[in-house]
Amino acid sequence: MNKYIPNTQAQKAEMLSYIGIDSVDRLFDCIPDSIKDRNGMNIPEGLSDIELEGKLRSLSGKNLNVNDAVCFIGAGAYDRYIPAVVKALISRQEFLTAYTPYQAEASQGLLQAIFEYQSLICNLTGMEGSNASVYDGGSALAEAVSLSNSVKRKSRVLVSGCLNPRYRQVLDTYVRYKDMKTVEIDSADGVTDLESISKDDLAESGCLILQNPNYFGCLEDMESASEFAKRNGLHLIVSVNPISLGILQSPGEYEADIVTGEGQELGNGLSFGGPYLGFFAVSKPLIRKMPGRIVGMTKDLEGKAGYVLTMQAREQHIRREKASSNICSNQALNALAAAIYLSVLGKQGVVDVAKLSFNKAHYLYNGLKETRLFKERFTSEFFNEFVLDAGVNVKQIQDAYLNNKILLGYGLANEFSDMKNSLLIAVTEKRTKKEMDLVVEMAGDMS
Repeated sequence: MNKYIPNTQAQKAEMLSYIGIDSVDRLFDCIPDSIKDRNGMNIPEGLSDIELEGKLRSLSGKNLNVNDAVCFIGAGAYDRYIPAVVKALISRQEFLTAYTPYQAEASQGLLQAIFEYQSLICNLTGMEGSNASVYDGGSALAEAVSLSNSVKRKSRVLVSGCLNPRYRQVLDTYVRYKDMKTVEIDSADGVTDLESISKDDLAESGCLILQNPNYFGCLEDMESASEFAKRNGLHLIVSVNPISLGILQSPGEYEADIVTGEGQELGNGLSFGGPYLGFFAVSKPLIRKMPGRIVGMTKDLEGKAGYVLTMQAREQHIRREKASSNICSNQALNALAAAIYLSVLGKQGVVDVAKLSFNKAHYLYNGLKETRLFKERFTSEFFNEFVLDAGVNVKQIQDAYLNNKILLGYGLANEFSDMKNSLLIAVTEKRTKKEMDLVVEMAGDMS
């Protein structure tokens, strides 16, 4: 790094003389010799810019990304088409440098962008209030449970066994320190079996968590779930796939209390796992308990529209330990991408993307079922993701497809002991008939 520090040797000597030492190493005399590394850290010599760029390109070439391969992997993150205008707009420097508004009213443009995002999320989910986003789909769901607990004050959380396992891990971490525990609900044919819940668990629980479409891609009966929750005095918390709402009933229509989800599909790339954003929306009675930031629109003394952070008394920097959440930030750039994506597509565009995903997934599903390599796992209806059981080792199948630069599905063996040879396969609007026909043809050759 020395070549990037503009001080001359004479200047360094002058500074050292001023503070009364003869070398930079003397600055570290306070560190005990016993913990100093006298053998060096085996760090190679620095590279020039052109050498470094070549080295990094070589390393990145070892990764197989969705630009080089056909992706049929989902499990919570999806390879969707992102219009060029999304990247063009979020790359503008006034958006890139804005993390989250702390000196809020000085950031009117950013506040308006967040307000528009909130409005779009409310339109999409059919809910009455949205925050400015949280960190990801998992933390959004866990925060929903914290919100519910602040109202219901119950010791148990009813969780569908068809929930994304990574969301479940985040949730378990949250409730562990709140004197609560999660109760997993059994599943039948790939969907949640609400009738399997014991009376004792019902009496001690304050909320019911479902995912729709669930982790296996299957569609839950949300009308029945809503009636069940109301009948038993539970908050209905639902984690949704935002694209699916183009053709599925909105959570607001079946009267969910809290809606969360992963916003990666809304104009954000896969990015090897992040950053993503968690969207979070609620019914009106819960708005004041909602975590994170909320932007509201008002008018100044001259009648001009203005945007402000509102209801901040909920947040930890004001209420401290009494706050409804420890989150007082948001994923501003990712939320902006989501707002631009939804604005560019419009209502009909979201419907079209959802229909394409649904139809293409069913096309591939039916094709693979006709081969002897795969057989049906569930008979429940699905959206754009489905599970099939393989007749041979899943890793062997995936490797065969990988040799043809096709990423076929996500193996469920590590997460579900009874799904040793099960593949979770996702299809988005990007997949072509030619690509899907090749997948079916290869499955036929391997059977």
